[in-house]
Amino acid sequence: MKAFLRDNKGFLAFLLLFGVFRTAVADWNPIPSSSMRPNLLEGDVVFVNRLAYNVKVPLTDVVLARTGEPRRGDVVTFTSPEDGTRLIKRLIALPGDRVEMRNERLVINGVESDYLLQEAAQELAAGTTLQARRIAETVDGHQHRIQVLPQLVVPRDFGPVIVPQDSYLMLGDNRDMSRDSRYIGFVPRHRLIGRAERILVSADYLGNWMPRTERFGMSLR
Repeated sequence: MKAFLRDNKGFLAFLLLFGVFRTAVADWNPIPSSSMRPNLLEGDVVFVNRLAYNVKVPLTDVVLARTGEPRRGDVVTFTSPEDGTRLIKRLIALPGDRVEMRNERLVINGVESDYLLQEAAQELAAGTTLQARRIAETVDGHQHRIQVLPQLVVPRDFGPVIVPQDSYLMLGDNRDMSRDSRYIGFVPRHRLIGRAERILVSADYLGNWMPRTERFGMSLR
């Protein structure tokens, strides 16, 4: 064992530093589901800045220092308060916000968000499509695209609720196919992993595995 450690100490040091880098500085996150369509697709791999909000003890949720404040509209990775799985959603409401949703329309602190409708089709599986309604949603001056599927029977209303201190309300951009704060509750700050900033690479793994080069390097802000 000693001989192995001596002969491979350079490689082992690299693995250690690489592990610290991935768990404390920067990471990448594959997108496994449709919950963030139309902005993130299954097969995208996003770059996550782990220092955007906190410095943590590697492999834990223990916060050593705060490095920045989460902002409305950020695409955030976090560990679910429900079961500890890693999720990626959009930060919609900040601590102290009063939030409600009425027929898919958000109202934050008494101000209804703006919506511009656009029709599209979403491929769910090979040979199967559902008609999707893609919408430009503007929340407190921050615009992003969302998607709803009018054919599905899903909850379209909640609240009003008040976001607790040091917690955030997260929603998937694919509003009718996302397990987010409507189901798992508010996300405490210490569970935030980082801010997703851009798509590194992308491949159509639901289809022919061809790379989607037009998505390489695409900014999420």
